[in-house]
Amino acid sequence: MAREIAIILLMAVVLAAAMMVASSMDITDRDLMSEESLWALYERWCGHHNVRRDLGDKAMRFSVFKENARMIHKFNQEDAPYKLSLNLFGDMTDEEIDHMHGRCSDLVSDGGKRRQGRFTRGAVAARNDFPMFVDWRITGYDQRPPAVTNVKTQRGCGACWAFAAAAAVEGINSIRTTSLKSLSVQQLIDCDKRSFGCRNGRVPSAFKYIIDNGGIATEADYPYIAGEHGYCLVPKRKNPVVTIDSFKWVLNNDEVALLLAVAAQPVVVLLDTKSFRRYGGGVFVGPCGTNQTHGMTVVGYGTTDEHDPKKRIDYWIIKNSWGEKWGENGYIRMARGAGPAKKGLCGILVHASYPVKYK
Repeated sequence: MAREIAIILLMAVVLAAAMMVASSMDITDRDLMSEESLWALYERWCGHHNVRRDLGDKAMRFSVFKENARMIHKFNQEDAPYKLSLNLFGDMTDEEIDHMHGRCSDLVSDGGKRRQGRFTRGAVAARNDFPMFVDWRITGYDQRPPAVTNVKTQRGCGACWAFAAAAAVEGINSIRTTSLKSLSVQQLIDCDKRSFGCRNGRVPSAFKYIIDNGGIATEADYPYIAGEHGYCLVPKRKNPVVTIDSFKWVLNNDEVALLLAVAAQPVVVLLDTKSFRRYGGGVFVGPCGTNQTHGMTVVGYGTTDEHDPKKRIDYWIIKNSWGEKWGENGYIRMARGAGPAKKGLCGILVHASYPVKYK
């Protein structure tokens, strides 16, 4: 057992290191020396993120980019356990990010009725043997196939609620059927009339739609367009759809309950993203607010491998929908046991839910 834990932890360390290398874009002192070197850095950033700006807009964007680059470089010289990055928001102001991604998941849920799931304080009291490390991305975890599809990207559509819900359903479907299918976010955007498409939505409504509709199509049958069709399309091919039986809530304000839930399957949470939009890698430790308006999916947890126990940090592994060039290949590791009492860092413990599938 100890050997298996050691192997899993080693895999986690290697994976995290690879992710940081793959998705980061470093800034050097030389890059900040002159307008010419900063412009060259901006050109590299545009190429790295496939960004195209017209000449007039590019001059204004460069001014914003310079300030962001200097701020990020200064922060990264500090001794923090995480780094910032010139990610997809590199030439955007905080106000522009707020406008594009500031609110994409509504806190109103389930008509005010929170049905607590099996991950409650009573269930937690009966279980103290859940694993020290969980990563549903890894093939072979708990003798199962992976339960997480590739990271997707919202682009200009504020539908994080749909991405997070689809990721959770992908996870439980893989766990129950050993078949990992990428599901249609676009179907939720077009067809869940309790939500508001690209203008924001509700994770419980997405789960309800899948239940009421008798399932959800695959991404291949109902592809993403980063917008709204304005009406609900019927998939052209009648391939088997993925179904769920119900959905439930994790006991709120209870970190152990969320640990137990994530040990069983990927779980949707609502987070305040304002402090980590420019996150580039490492374990994010805050500071962070609790204005939870962004849906994401927790796909695991672990602890850093520092030799000094006092320096070890417990963390969550969370899948985002801002593309693979954000964070650690589209993921963030966020500190556990941090943030305001009970609510958790960025409010992670307040609104956690998961789909239920029996077979």
